[in-house]
Amino acid sequence: MLFVAKRRGTNKVSRSLAARLIRWLWILVALAAAVVFAVVLARLTLRPVPGAGGQVHDNPHPGATLRFYLDRPSVKEALLEIGGNLALLMPLGVLLPVLFARLRGLVRLTLAAAVISLGIEAVQGFGITGRSFDVDDVILNTAGAAIAYLLVGRRLARWSRPG
Repeated sequence: MLFVAKRRGTNKVSRSLAARLIRWLWILVALAAAVVFAVVLARLTLRPVPGAGGQVHDNPHPGATLRFYLDRPSVKEALLEIGGNLALLMPLGVLLPVLFARLRGLVRLTLAAAVISLGIEAVQGFGITGRSFDVDDVILNTAGAAIAYLLVGRRLARWSRPG
């Protein structure tokens, strides 16, 4: 009887160790994904756009760019612009809560995504030729991160918790 109890305890310990190793592996994968994401994000958002100097205007008015794209006859262009901005920071809604326990919650995650998006837009508006600041991009980027958190990030964050 004592042998059986000891054996059960050993199985429990090895299962616990295996679970921890798997969690750490997923966290390392998430960290690598975050680095790749950061590089891709920088390439997409922080490169100058040659020849766009006079055609680019800042937008400090929420909804102005959205109305502009929604009023145009090209649905494809509207979907690409709006969908692209929604999708741009979606990976943060999954990666941040897995990597940082303090960002496991919709409000904190949304605030972090908003700060990151605002930073990107500020750099675009003030320092990169052919780029501009657009408050609608901040809103869409933040909404995308929050949606990803609600759909996937929240579950992954719970699963990645040590326990």
